[in-house]
Amino acid sequence: MYLLYVIKPVFESAKISPVVSFAIEDQQQVLATGLDELQELAYTITTNGKINYYPLKPAHQSVTGDKKVARTFQESVIDSKIKHVIKASENYKLLLDENNHVFLISPKFQSSYDSGVREVIPHISYPLGEAFIAVDEQGAEFTHLSFAMNDERAVFVGFTKDKRLIKTILVAEDDFNYDPAYEIEYQAIDLSTNQVDEILVTPDLSMAFIQSGDQVLVFDLSDDSEVTLKATIIPQLAQGRENPMHITAMALLSGGSSVLLGDSNGVVSQWFEVATDNGRQFKQIRTFNVSDSEAVRQIHTEQYRKSFYTLTDSGEMGTFYTTSEADLWRGNLTNNIPDALVISPRSDGLLMFTDNQFQLFSVVNEHPEVTWQALWQEVWYEGYPEAEYIWQSTSGSDDFEGKFSLVPISFGTMKAALYAMLFAVPIALTAAIYTAYFMTPGLRKKVKPTIELMEALPTVILGFLAGLWLAPIIETNLPAIALLFIMLPISVFITAFAWHNLPKEIKSRVPETWAPIILIPVLILVAYLAFSLSPVMETYFFGGDIRQFITNDLGINFDQRNALVVGIAMGFAVIPTIFSMAEDAIFSVPKHLTSGSLALGATQWQTLIKVVLLTASPGIFSAVMMGLGRAVGETMIVLMATGNTPILDWSIFQGMRTLAANIAVEMPESEVGSSHYRILFLAAFVLFVFTFVFNTLAEFIRQRLREKYSSL
Repeated sequence: MYLLYVIKPVFESAKISPVVSFAIEDQQQVLATGLDELQELAYTITTNGKINYYPLKPAHQSVTGDKKVARTFQESVIDSKIKHVIKASENYKLLLDENNHVFLISPKFQSSYDSGVREVIPHISYPLGEAFIAVDEQGAEFTHLSFAMNDERAVFVGFTKDKRLIKTILVAEDDFNYDPAYEIEYQAIDLSTNQVDEILVTPDLSMAFIQSGDQVLVFDLSDDSEVTLKATIIPQLAQGRENPMHITAMALLSGGSSVLLGDSNGVVSQWFEVATDNGRQFKQIRTFNVSDSEAVRQIHTEQYRKSFYTLTDSGEMGTFYTTSEADLWRGNLTNNIPDALVISPRSDGLLMFTDNQFQLFSVVNEHPEVTWQALWQEVWYEGYPEAEYIWQSTSGSDDFEGKFSLVPISFGTMKAALYAMLFAVPIALTAAIYTAYFMTPGLRKKVKPTIELMEALPTVILGFLAGLWLAPIIETNLPAIALLFIMLPISVFITAFAWHNLPKEIKSRVPETWAPIILIPVLILVAYLAFSLSPVMETYFFGGDIRQFITNDLGINFDQRNALVVGIAMGFAVIPTIFSMAEDAIFSVPKHLTSGSLALGATQWQTLIKVVLLTASPGIFSAVMMGLGRAVGETMIVLMATGNTPILDWSIFQGMRTLAANIAVEMPESEVGSSHYRILFLAAFVLFVFTFVFNTLAEFIRQRLREKYSSL
């Protein structure tokens, strides 16, 4: 119940609800708006070059918005009149004044607790200096302008009124964080059309997207000497729509790797570069149906997530998340397109400005990246050549696209358990059969407690030995390991055959208790012979390096900590469990059944197969299922003896990541309440379901076997 309690919020729908609404007293035309991270202050940039701040949550303010709110204070931005404000990013705004001069400002907010109460203090910074920036050396008027910058460079791409497309580079003399001084470089961009409807520059300064009619031209900005056309995006007619399609909106998704195109048919398509046989090309990855009858007029993207908002002419809003293809919310917050819409930095609020009135909305949308499709189906992530199952929960980048597929780690759990059971079951069951049925009572009293004592060995010790001692040995002596799997069973059969054909006089001199001990020197000799032949085989058959042969000639990836190491190490942890329960089940078969079978002329082997194993089959099956449950839930061995790589590959030479190990590795680093945190709880629930289903199935089959052979 607690697991479900923690998991439940990730599947809840998004909610948008009104918080406050009020009109402002400013008589100047508002060109742009914004708000602080805590949603306590809103600001407007007006034509007179001023920025005005308004409280969003005053104590006296009515939620219905029937009052006008005066600004708390005003700050001068530039001395001239502002003609246009361009949103360069969430943190920067470009101001174009009446003299066609360009200024860059960055509205910022700081919290102060000097009076014991939190107070939000706004201020304006000028990252490139307070003087205007000569973006165009000819001083022409811009019809469209876009901008992006990092610590060392700033790039402007603009389209002038005299039909020129230009690129302007500002190179910092030191670092823009400390010194706004720069050197300026100008470039002209060859453009095959005179129509430009929108310009967007990616945050990494590498590309510019130029919308020209119903196509998008992608220019490569990485070369300072020449700007080249990289690709042309021409969206196709939306499926199932009869009207011709026209591009009506364009926006860059967080990180700038994807471009979103809204069209007149009410569809938003996502495009990003994909590696193909012909190089990297832009492809349409997925689409979102926003409206059946209206065009998409605006697309607003969140700063740090892959969510976006759409608006149509009637004010219909949609909220979507690209990676999970989630349709999160639909509704009308206004009756028309607002003059400005701002998404709060924490993505937990919306601020709209329409007809001199502010409207603040609360947004509850904490886990948009989590859907059943994203968890259990292939997802096409940015930069990948195709849709894949991927688990990658964190990255060093703020615009990271979370990859939360549970398929690789669920697969890894089954893979680890399978290889462990392949190693453990034959050894444990045959050992249990011999100990319970053939071994002398005196030797059994020593052997059985010794093997059961292995179960008390901490698995962290087994994992430590497997990862640091066993894995290098296996990597260095792969031919020897292969020989052991062949030579050990053969040597046992040869030894048993030779012992069987020895004269009775010789066998009678060896106590029956010592019979199994004869195998020990044989096994040691065979192991020594296998490791001695390993270098010879590697030289003559594998060119002196079997690992290179596996990787280069066979094309199989090889990890030092792989499924073979995990199978052996975890097999040793599972063997005592299976052995103890199976041995008890076989030893508990009533003696009168075996005596009756032998009295009727059956041999020991016939009695074992036809009577003992059938009677003990419920207990043997329970032993195997208990061992499987132990293997599925094992943590420390797979944590230390694998590369913890969440991949889908049955290869014995590659590692895996299991559900239990994934929880152990990532839970300490996950943010409490985050999507990552709750998905780890979901992984724990999946692990619980796995073991519950296995145990229930095991109990059902055990009861059927007991009913079937109870007559014996």
